[in-house]
This record gives sequence, C-alpha cells and structure tokens, in this order.
Amino acid sequence: MRRREFITLLGGVAATLPLAAQAQQPAMLPVIGFLSGYAAESFAPETKPYAAAFRQGLSETGYSDGHNVAIEYRWAENQPSRLPVLAAELVRRKVTVIVATGGTAAALAAKGATATIPIVFTGGSDPVAIGLVASLNRPGGNVTGVTFLASVLAAKRLDLLNELAPRASLIGLLVNSDNPNTPSETRDMEAATRAIGKQSVLVRASTDRELDAAFGSLVEQRANALVVAADTFFVSRRDQLVALSARYAIPASYPSREFAEAGGLMSYGASFLDAYRLAGVYAGRILKGEKPANLPVVQPTKFELVINLKTAKTLGLTVPDKLLALADEVIE
Repeated sequence: MRRREFITLLGGVAATLPLAAQAQQPAMLPVIGFLSGYAAESFAPETKPYAAAFRQGLSETGYSDGHNVAIEYRWAENQPSRLPVLAAELVRRKVTVIVATGGTAAALAAKGATATIPIVFTGGSDPVAIGLVASLNRPGGNVTGVTFLASVLAAKRLDLLNELAPRASLIGLLVNSDNPNTPSETRDMEAATRAIGKQSVLVRASTDRELDAAFGSLVEQRANALVVAADTFFVSRRDQLVALSARYAIPASYPSREFAEAGGLMSYGASFLDAYRLAGVYAGRILKGEKPANLPVVQPTKFELVINLKTAKTLGLTVPDKLLALADEVIE
C-alpha cells in the first residue's frame, strides 16, 4: 500500500471514531429546575413531603428522576431576596422546565428570569391579579400552574374561627409584609371582620424575633383570636406559631392542614400536597411537548377543614356539632 493511500485510510477511520463514541454515550436527560422559597430541610419526607408529591405527579406522566429526567433543586432558605439569583442560575443552566414553588415570590422570580423557558408554579395568590398569567383558562406566554387560592380564603377561615370561638371580640391578623399578597389579604380580612361585627388588629412578622414580638403585641392589645395569613415563612415556622398560640392561649385559624397536624387549633384550605402533585403532572406534560400557554391554571375543587380537638379542649373551647360534621379530619 502506498504511503498516500495509507494516510487517507487512517484519516477515514479517525473521522468515524467520534460518531461511534457519540452513539455509545447516553442521551442527555431533560432537566427540571425546582425553585423553592422554602429551606431544603423543610422538604424532609417526615416533615413536608411536597417534593415527593411533585415527583409522584411526574411519575403519572411517565417520568422518573434519574431515569428519564433530572431534577435540580434551588432553595431560597426562606429568604425571598435570594430567589431572583437562583432563578437566573437555572436559566443559565438551560433547564427544560422551571417549577416555581413555595410562595408567590418564587413564581415572580422565575417569570422575571425568562420569557422562553416553560414555568409551572404553585401558589396561593390570584395569578391573574399579580401578572403571572393573562387569564386562568388561557394563561398565554410561558407560565401556567396550580393555585390553591390560600390568600383569598382568609375570610372563610375567619368565619369558621368565629363559630369555634364566638366570644372573641378583637381578632388579630398575622401577615408577612414581604408577601405581595399582604395588601389585598389585609383589606379582605378587615372587611370580613367588620361584617361579623368584630374588631381587628394587624400584626406583622418576617423573622423569628418578629414572630415573638407580634404575639407580644397581640397580648398587649388583648386580642382573643388570630387568623394566620397564607405565607411561606409562616408554614416553615408552624411549630413556633403553634407554640406561641398555646403559650398565650390564643385560638388561631391557619391556612393549611400542616398547622393543625402540628397542634394548631384549626385549618382550612386546599391540599398543598395535591397542588404539588398536579405541578408534577403539568411539568411532565410540558416535557412531552405541550405548551404552558395552552394549559389552564388548575384551581382547587376540594377544601379541607381540619380541627384539632385536643387543642380545642386545652383552650377550653367546645367544638359545635356543626363544625365537627363539616370537618374533613378531627385530630384527637
């Protein structure tokens, strides 16, 4: 064989090697960026299995983490100011879908970071009112998700609390000033309090120290009942909130069952676990090619009333038979 022919042959073999090697490499998995306002430890299976519920929803569409999809988690550790930076990281990572959870701030941060990557949110706000989507049925753009309308249920939680503690004349509303829902929820709550002939007092907290101070203010002003606003920080501090309510013997109504399970008096709201499962379903559908603009925002159809009978007895409250009949669960 001539030298020129030999060199040509070697060149042809070398040209085919990268193609063969590439054929043997596994295909790149699509990546879901899971952006959360919560702290990572809050998602431990024994305390709050929301991430597990999300993965369950994914599995219902045929996706499994590490098998045919990868999930990258970003946690804001209950510091909303970190969310824009974390969202930008996921955009630079070129994830296929961003799932924004753990409060309205996460969804707004994700939307602020990208207008092209599909976003699936879970949140308690009205997504139209805060500008996440154009409408519930036709979201438009790159954003859709699941709303459990927690912030608009404060008036209902007040009514239920009033049935359980009818003698309470001054009702506190605990809010987080950092939450964009606070102004509208405060207005609704104050109007609902006036409608039942009661007075209200507003207290604010966004740190552990402020929580202690807020309860001190409630006691000083002689508030004798409390409605806790829907907020990521409050969910993450539910044990502290329940302990403070018990210490000062203040009957309190909360936005989700996790509070009642932790010893809180009562809760009313949509299922957070189901919301995360549905977010997983939507993420899977988007991975299969559906567009967020065509996926209606999911609204809750079932609301859970949970009453902690043991806590009621400790507070000297008698739960009316009507409430017991309405309750989805009574914790004894």
